[in-house]
Amino acid sequence: MSDLSTTPPSVQASADEEDWDLEIRPRSGWFELHLEDLWRYRDLVRMFVRRDFVAQYKQTILGPLWFLIQPLLTTLTFTVIFSGVAQLSTDGLPPLLFYLAGTTPWNYFSTCVTKTSTTFTANANIFGKVYFPRLVTPLSIVISTLIQFGIQFALLLGMLFWYLAKGTPLHPNWLAIVGMTPLLILLMASLGLGFGIIVSSLTTKYRDLSFLVTFGIQLAMYATPVVYPLSSVSEKYRAWLELNPMTSIVEAFRAVYLGAGTFSWPALGYSTIFTVITLALGVLIFNRVEKTFMDTV
Repeated sequence: MSDLSTTPPSVQASADEEDWDLEIRPRSGWFELHLEDLWRYRDLVRMFVRRDFVAQYKQTILGPLWFLIQPLLTTLTFTVIFSGVAQLSTDGLPPLLFYLAGTTPWNYFSTCVTKTSTTFTANANIFGKVYFPRLVTPLSIVISTLIQFGIQFALLLGMLFWYLAKGTPLHPNWLAIVGMTPLLILLMASLGLGFGIIVSSLTTKYRDLSFLVTFGIQLAMYATPVVYPLSSVSEKYRAWLELNPMTSIVEAFRAVYLGAGTFSWPALGYSTIFTVITLALGVLIFNRVEKTFMDTV
């Protein structure tokens, strides 16, 4: 039998190091992100996605049907108030379809922001007990919310085909639908994730920001052409609305699926650049805050 005491210390240390497949070290730099860990923990992402999605309709009577009922009731309310009472323009489109095409992308973006904005405060208990890449949590929220978006998107497509079958003069661009839908979804998800993790990082020290998120999202909806077309806004205010990165995304969504709207590639390019900067800034701030957030949460 070999005696371990005769083994040189350097050889023992080398053997011990080979037994580890993951070394957890404190992060020191702003750009030390370790994004490759997200792929290593992809099974955990799937588990969180399932948890987030199931938790929304668990112990409910109608279950996932709420994902259809909510946008449908919202669309009917907008139709009665903004089209019936306020007589706002819908660019010649059926009001029900016009508002549904606006609320579907907006709901996905706003839900991503509001849910990811509580990442640190809502998960403080689990973050303090076990290690895993903290970005797994907001990323899983964005993916689980994408399932909700898919259900509402199916409702939009169903309404679109119903109006087309009735002979309503709609002009969907089927080629653009195939090519641009993934791009628009990616922009909405990235923008919502970027804003959400920035707010989540700041709320570890400034709790009152969490109270402003829901209220701010509601105000931001009226600064986005969700309940009105951008073409109905005067030139005096249109430039301000176009600074909102969601403006061109919603307009592009309507232009592709309904054949209406003031879509332009430069505006969508601005939204893309804005989204990339916001997401990059959010990841950097999130990475910096996660090292010390347990001391402040």
